[in-house]
Amino acid sequence: MKTLAIIGASYLQRPLVEKAKTLGLRTICFSWEDGAVCKDLCDVFYPISITEKEQILDVCRREQIDGVCTIASDVAAPTVAYIAEQMGLRGNTYEAAVRANNKYLMRQAFMKAGVPCPRFVCVAKDDDMKRDWRKEFRLPLIVKPSDRSGSLGVKKVIDWWDLEPAVARARQVSFRGEAMVEEFVEGREISVEFISFMATHYPLQITDKVTTAPPHFVELAHHQPSTLTPEQYDEIYGITARALDALGIWNGASHAEYKITKDGRIAVMEIGGRMGGDFIGSDLVWLSTGYDFLRGVIEVALDDFHAPVKPYSHHAGVYFLTADTKQVKYYIDHAADYPEIVKAEQTDEELRHVQYSAQRSGYLIYQADKKFEIK
Repeated sequence: MKTLAIIGASYLQRPLVEKAKTLGLRTICFSWEDGAVCKDLCDVFYPISITEKEQILDVCRREQIDGVCTIASDVAAPTVAYIAEQMGLRGNTYEAAVRANNKYLMRQAFMKAGVPCPRFVCVAKDDDMKRDWRKEFRLPLIVKPSDRSGSLGVKKVIDWWDLEPAVARARQVSFRGEAMVEEFVEGREISVEFISFMATHYPLQITDKVTTAPPHFVELAHHQPSTLTPEQYDEIYGITARALDALGIWNGASHAEYKITKDGRIAVMEIGGRMGGDFIGSDLVWLSTGYDFLRGVIEVALDDFHAPVKPYSHHAGVYFLTADTKQVKYYIDHAADYPEIVKAEQTDEELRHVQYSAQRSGYLIYQADKKFEIK
């Protein structure tokens, strides 16, 4: 029986653990015990922080693992790459994973490779704020931590007086104490899922994204496939492949986020060396295309990859429950009355005006012949 190490044990990793079990694999998970919902699902659990790569490496060597992976976790991705690189397993280099996990290093790689992205500055120390912002940029601006996800610490700045507090907040929640200040690109938001093996990139799906209004831009819904034209699909797939090469993300899943302006400008906002969260990778790709993305991630990790086959095309999506989307609660409560709904859950009784994704209070996932509309 082959052994798969999974970095992380929160609810994000649950679909991966469950998929590995169906494939007859022995699973080992690493994470803090708090919130480790996979602790009782995996075969072996080690209460080690996912950032403690040396400790995890020692355990993986003792356990003689056959592969290592994670899903939907930017923080875990560098540890996955480190373990794979040190043990000679299939994965990305640690250098590439760190580059894809730091928005500043990522943007530098994009600029060097000619990948279209917003103008940006990294603020890593107080002196970095001592510049003539009004000459370099025009309002509005976006401020975000260089190394976090889930909309944490993201803010749209529309007045110059608000720039410094926004940077301070972003630096406070950043693991590295770094904030990105970048031009605001007005346009529709999409995300793109790929899987790669030995530097060959396979496009899987494009997702239309719905978010809250400024300043926080928290995701409220995702829908597949995107309503983009076939020509736009081809162009974005081509840009994504170039961006993955620029980062060195040559093995495993990736999740790219874009904005497209009304005049057709395409800008890559960021790319993660992991599948998309919010059920995009774990559920929606399968529901919309028939490709088992979770299995693909495991196949790459075990160096036994098969090129993706997408046997069908359906509409699939997820709606999240918040104070701004109260109507979703009715559909969660009456999910049995709607055959399109494949999964629904209210996770918190309190409905909030969310500032980051962890504050959402539930969701429903659908599959249908056309987009399932919430009224």
